[in-house]
Amino acid sequence: MNDCIFCKIISGEIPSEKVYEDELVLSFKDISPEAPAHVLIIPKKHISSLNELKEEDEKIISHVFMVATEIVKKLGIADSGYRIVTNCGEDGGQTVSHIHFHLLGGRSLQWPPG
Repeated sequence: MNDCIFCKIISGEIPSEKVYEDELVLSFKDISPEAPAHVLIIPKKHISSLNELKEEDEKIISHVFMVATEIVKKLGIADSGYRIVTNCGEDGGQTVSHIHFHLLGGRSLQWPPG
């Protein structure tokens, strides 16, 4: 997608502070963190939202969560706890049309979130 900011981050057109990268996903620090630890995990394949997932994307999405278990160890929040959030659609708070997962931790997270 030519106008997708996350696709531009994946291609290196826009810089990011990478936390993790492999052939399927990229993780980087959020530019407006809502917690001491706040990273995004995004698939390298452009998928607009959860509503656009196909059965063929199952490996990518499960991989996101496996990667998250490594990232929380790296960030030192595996034992204290963390939250993984994905927003879908305008009313759900999705502001970038590329599926992404917010991983937040490093403080006590309240419920409900917003």
